[in-house]
Amino acid sequence: MKPIAARILILVACITAALCCNAQIVTAADSIDADSVRRAFDNQPSFGLYKDNYFTFGIPIGHTPDKHNSNVKFQISIAQRLTKSTLPWNTYLFLFYTQKVFWNVLENSMPMTDLNFNPGIGLVKPLFVKGRFIGKLQLLLEHESNGRDGVKSRSWNKVSLGANIMIDPNFVVHGKFWIPIVDGVENKDILNYCGIYQIGTSFFSPDRRFGASVTLVKRKGWSLNYNTIVELNYRLFKRDNQYLFLQYYNGYGEGLLDYKQFHSMLRVGIVIKPRIFSDY
Repeated sequence: MKPIAARILILVACITAALCCNAQIVTAADSIDADSVRRAFDNQPSFGLYKDNYFTFGIPIGHTPDKHNSNVKFQISIAQRLTKSTLPWNTYLFLFYTQKVFWNVLENSMPMTDLNFNPGIGLVKPLFVKGRFIGKLQLLLEHESNGRDGVKSRSWNKVSLGANIMIDPNFVVHGKFWIPIVDGVENKDILNYCGIYQIGTSFFSPDRRFGASVTLVKRKGWSLNYNTIVELNYRLFKRDNQYLFLQYYNGYGEGLLDYKQFHSMLRVGIVIKPRIFSDY
């Protein structure tokens, strides 16, 4: 595939830029001081990481791996702060963009079979309790699609309200609820598979070398039908934010193209994480 080289170059450039920037508010040592956090919000680089950035290879669980069901999955996620925290209620405005790609590297011509684009704009409110930074609230307007037309087109929009709350510097709970606006003709039933809200938790060891997280995405309906994501990570070098990464996905909606298809996938690779906690 001729476009593949261009795509790789663009993605490598994005990764390099993300590695050079720090989009989190402060380091873990500063996270309990309210004044430091407020200053850091306004003085930090305006461009940096948003969600986790990772590159993984995965095989199915419960099926014999082959070139059709084993693939590379990677994600690039960046954000650009548009204002300082001078808006009403000390909020700030930012743009974000996440791209998730499924790449069948074992097949002939190594096609990138599913590209998911997730741009949006958000308003963030840092949270403080008794002078201590405990997390943030986010109000987001986001779009997600796969950039295709015809029967392979997938598209929807969400008005989302999310929160990340630090129980302590090493333990975070998070949730995200959304009002969906499903405009894709070919995916009117996407809520049955990609869900209506998500909740989760993440944990880091005191030295922040080891981390674990669990995210549950509730599919539409009254039954206990969740898509489950379990992740483990181990920091390679003490001063870097690069980790060995293990991800287990069980459920539907891992990618937009085959959102109705059930996946149980185990993936390993490298993840580049924001400094304090990840967005989901």
